[in-house]
Order: sequence, then structure tokens, then C-alpha cells
Amino acid sequence: MPDDSTPSLLELRGISKSFAAPDKGSLNVLQDISLALRPGEIVAVLGKSGCGKSTLLRIMCGLTRPSQGEVLYRGERVIGPAPGITMVFQTFGLFPWLTVLQNVELGLEAQGVAPAERRRRALEAIDMIGLDGFESAYPKELSGGMRQRVGFARALVVNPDILLMDEAFSALDVPTAESLRNDLLDLWIERLIPTRAIVMVSHNIEEALLLANRIFVFDSNPGRVKAELNIPLKYPRDRESPLFRQMVDRIYSIMTTAIVPNETDALRAGRIGIGYRLPSVTVAQMTGVLEEVNLPANEGRVELAELAASQQMEVDDLFPILEALELLDFCRVAGREVILARHGKAFVEADIRQRKVIFAEHLIKRVPLAGHIRRVLNERPAQTAPEQRFLRELEDYLSEEEAQRVFSVIIDWGRYAELFAYDYNAGILSTENPGEEVA
Repeated sequence: MPDDSTPSLLELRGISKSFAAPDKGSLNVLQDISLALRPGEIVAVLGKSGCGKSTLLRIMCGLTRPSQGEVLYRGERVIGPAPGITMVFQTFGLFPWLTVLQNVELGLEAQGVAPAERRRRALEAIDMIGLDGFESAYPKELSGGMRQRVGFARALVVNPDILLMDEAFSALDVPTAESLRNDLLDLWIERLIPTRAIVMVSHNIEEALLLANRIFVFDSNPGRVKAELNIPLKYPRDRESPLFRQMVDRIYSIMTTAIVPNETDALRAGRIGIGYRLPSVTVAQMTGVLEEVNLPANEGRVELAELAASQQMEVDDLFPILEALELLDFCRVAGREVILARHGKAFVEADIRQRKVIFAEHLIKRVPLAGHIRRVLNERPAQTAPEQRFLRELEDYLSEEEAQRVFSVIIDWGRYAELFAYDYNAGILSTENPGEEVA
């Protein structure tokens, strides 16, 4: 682990990124990101979906230009793809008509390396990554783990200074991901690869702790650094050790701090309005978490790490559910614990019909978009309205794609609560029971 005096390989200074959004100016994805990457370290970036992690990696390697700030690689400003930086993506991105050897040679060919030298270096990379014997195989003949190994070989064959990994293990099953992670770590520790630093984006806290020397925890909307942690653990790391478990709990606590503040503060800050980005979770997912917290053994409170393990969830799965439950006042997150709220307990212990009543009451009270839709329907003589009427309103706050996503979420929740019905083919909303007012 290098000390702070080690010169930086890569430096980000005040990086912000915005994208154009229809009818509303721009959407701010990243805000004022500054960090330095030093030789000899692995840095992990953790955060919820949509916090700009992948965009940040693309800015690092010059595939995307920042709206503000600058990226320096070895002291030179990055204004396009940087030759010393390569990336491994979540999707394998292999050309199906090329063999393993030909896929690995591609980067060298783009650099103008002579055919004989290309072949020699590609074969060495294939052997190093554990695919010796599969040089002539096509991607369709390989398992997911083997295809991702080809992706690593293709990235490493160009001898990069910096390797970027965009959730490189997330598309793999657990045993395969564990095996590939361990193999990469062995190559790194034994200095069998030329790479001098690694930046990895992940949604898996334990994965980040197994590999990284430093972890940046990102907040979202817009993405920004919430915390920076130095990891004082020696390799190989034991995920059952007390210090490892303490670090897991600490990161959970950081990531869940103030998921949704209390309603008054949130409304005052303008966060909970018609254009609020509702999390993409189902009522069934929310119910499953509430039922787990309400088990007699848990007595209405459970630690985040235990809840994630019991539900077999990753961070990206659990946090949106907790956000929705806090939004509805069914639970709250306090430090490392999820605590069942009074209304959440009433909901989870009720029968099916009463659950719908409780959910509807809280949806109307706590989610302005739901109340707005129901009021519009109640005010119309036929108690119907076209979906475009609400989508246009959402697009005053959100991009067209995000507006459609949020609309789909509120349709799902509203149908469950029987606040309104939705004709998908006609694109029409109507009250479930025309003429019946909802407070």
C-alpha cells in the first residue's frame, strides 16, 4: 500500500458530469469528484445504482468527457482514450465470430503490433489468465466465467498501467466470480501482471473489501463522494474475521445514512415531490423484507448485513427496498440496523385486504405523485386520464426514460393499493371504484 507521498498515476480534479434532458436543461450525474490513484493500490467505488459509478470509469479512461473538471494521467490532461488505461466491462463484449486468440489480439492489432509479436503476447496472456488450450475456441463454446477471463486477457495483453473494472464479476455465478477474483488477486500480489493500479466499480461490499486498499462510497442524485475509507487488512483477507465484519457493518451504515430523511425535512428540501425518483421495487419485495424484520427472533430490528444475507441480496437489491419502505414510513434505518415502524408492523401482520388499505393510505400521504394522480382522476367526470398527461408532468423533472420508469413504479404500487386501474393497451388510467373519493 503506497503512502500519501507517492506520486499519482491518475488524478481527478473537480469532475462533474451532466447530460442533456428533454425540456429541462440537464441532468447532473456526477458532482465535484476529486481523487488520486497511486501506484500499487486497488481502489473500489461503491454506491447504489444510478450514482454515476460507470460514468466515472468512462471519464477516467477518456471515453467520456467531463462537463467540468479535468483528468490527469501521469501529469498529462486526458482528452481522449488513454493508451495506458484499459477497462473490463460487466458484459463480456467479445466478438462471436473471432476465436479466443483473435479476440485477445484485437487491442494489440489496434496498436499496430506486428503479427508474430501479437500472437506471442496474446498466448502469454491467455496462459496467464488460465485459458491455455482454448485459444481456438469461439465465445459460444465457453462458459460465462471463461468468457470473462478472455475479457481480462484482452485488457491485460496491452500491458496497461491502470486497469478499470466495471462490475466485472457481477454477471457471474458466485463460485465462478470467487474463483476469478482470487486468480486476479494472486496475479496482482505476485506482480505477474504489469498493471500498476486498479479501479473497480462494485455493488458488492464484501467483494470490495476482499480486494481494495481504499474504498470510496458514493451518494447519488447526483453522484458524489460520501466517504473514503482506508482498508487496513492484509492479503489474503478472511471474510469471517472480526475486523472484516466490522468494516462490512461500517460500510452498510455509511451507505444507508439518511436514505430518506423525515417527511417534513424532505418536503422542505424539495426531495419528495411529484418528480421524486421512486425506487424500482415491487410490493412483494417490500413485504418480504418487512416479514423478515418482523420475525419473532428479530423482534422488529435486524442488522443490515444479516438482512442482506437472509434475503440473499446484494447492495443494489436491498437499498432501493429500504428506501421505498422508509418513504412509506414502514421502517427506518438507524446506523447498522433496520427497525420496523409501527405502520410497517400493522401492514405485515394484517390480512391481504387490510394490507391494501394500509398501503393505499401511506401511498397517498407519503408519495405526492400517487396523490396527484388520484386527485386528477377524481376531478374528472369520467374519472379517467391518459398516461401522457402524467408523463409530460414527470418530464418537467426527469429525462424521458426516467419518467417512464418512475411512472411504471407508481402504476405497480397504485394497482396493488387499488387507487387506480391502468389499461396498458389504451394508455388510460381510471379509478378502481369510480366515484369513490380517497382522502
